[in-house]
Amino acid sequence: MLFDWAAQPFHTLIMTFIFAPYFTNTVISDGVLGQSYWGYAVGAAGIVIAILSPILGALADSSGARKPWILIFSILGAVSIFSLWFTLPNADSTGLFFGLIAFSVGLICFEFAAVFNNAMMPDLVPRSELGKLSGNSWALGYIGGLISLILMLGFMVSDPDTGKTLLGQPPIFGLDSATHEGDRASGPLTAIWFIIFIIPLFLFTPDQKRRKKISGSIQKSLRYLWESIRNLPKKPSLFAFLTSSMLYRDALNGLYAFGGIYAAGVMQWSIIYIGIFGIIANIAGAIGAWLGGRADHRYGSKPVVTSCVWLLIIASVLIISTDRQHVLWLEVASGSGTSSLPDYLFFICGGLIGAAGGALQASSRTLMVDQAEPGKMTEAFGLYALSGRVTSFIAPLAIAFVTATFASQRIGITPVIVLFLISLLLLPKVHSRVN
Repeated sequence: MLFDWAAQPFHTLIMTFIFAPYFTNTVISDGVLGQSYWGYAVGAAGIVIAILSPILGALADSSGARKPWILIFSILGAVSIFSLWFTLPNADSTGLFFGLIAFSVGLICFEFAAVFNNAMMPDLVPRSELGKLSGNSWALGYIGGLISLILMLGFMVSDPDTGKTLLGQPPIFGLDSATHEGDRASGPLTAIWFIIFIIPLFLFTPDQKRRKKISGSIQKSLRYLWESIRNLPKKPSLFAFLTSSMLYRDALNGLYAFGGIYAAGVMQWSIIYIGIFGIIANIAGAIGAWLGGRADHRYGSKPVVTSCVWLLIIASVLIISTDRQHVLWLEVASGSGTSSLPDYLFFICGGLIGAAGGALQASSRTLMVDQAEPGKMTEAFGLYALSGRVTSFIAPLAIAFVTATFASQRIGITPVIVLFLISLLLLPKVHSRVN
């Protein structure tokens, strides 16, 4: 469970709230160009993850033990993310590409480590307890992300104009506001946090025994992998789940990626409001994952996944119906007692997305176990990672295209609703063990 706690600050601090905005707006000093470069880095890392995750999973299933793989990728990932400290404002081309490469390597390593961690779960508890384990792990991860975000906003990241943090105090350790040392400190904090809190996994979590080296194991693993991909259409439940989860995870990532952009552009929120939004989403995500784990244990994974997708559709509709002057497409009088209603509704939507998203990801992990063949769990989660990456460009490109076509950020969010709805059409074909 502490693996999710250890890894979540990477997604919260580096991918979403701290380093990514710093890079796109300060390292390059051109928001449009910065966002493009950041997208290229994420896309390039996604291609590597998509290609290698199932291959590494097949190799791990052949060798047995998962911890050695987690150790290798943990060390490489921590070193890469720590080095983001050296990505300076207004960087030259060398510094710019150094930051992009360090981030990309870190993203690849964190994703690979997660593949092997996920594959260990079925060996730890009975299937009937797996939903609780996955839900509790996601909840713990959200709490870790929340605490790390509070630490960054409250003690390290400062307003360049005032030199004060969100708590109104100078940054700790003498971090310089002018050179954005608080933003850059997200790299070292994430790396140190990860290394410290992943130690219990290596000390106390049982792993499979290392198997004797088998001649030609790489060729055999690749052959088994290709056979698994080729035979997917012959396994209707697995094929339907991978396709459905591919779509709803892409839509969910689209909401995560563009939530802050929407809040700043449409709701005209300041960084303080966006930070509060992130805190609310993380708290709701922890609660949602915890409750989702218990619902998974009682009712099974599939009902939880289906319910969460519907909740995310409702939240998305509420979002596109709201701006500074409207709620549910109805005009809100400026200067009246209801003028803050759009803000309140958007905060509620953030909590709903966090809660449903946390439960959805936790139960998806459990539902994947129901689709995997015995002895090929890591390979299955490699395919799961592959399906999550192979179409990761759909939501961002669709949102960008629709936004540009209709010149509206609100309408631009509608593609995620379409992706969610299509994913629902495939879920009836997915089998799930009912506890």
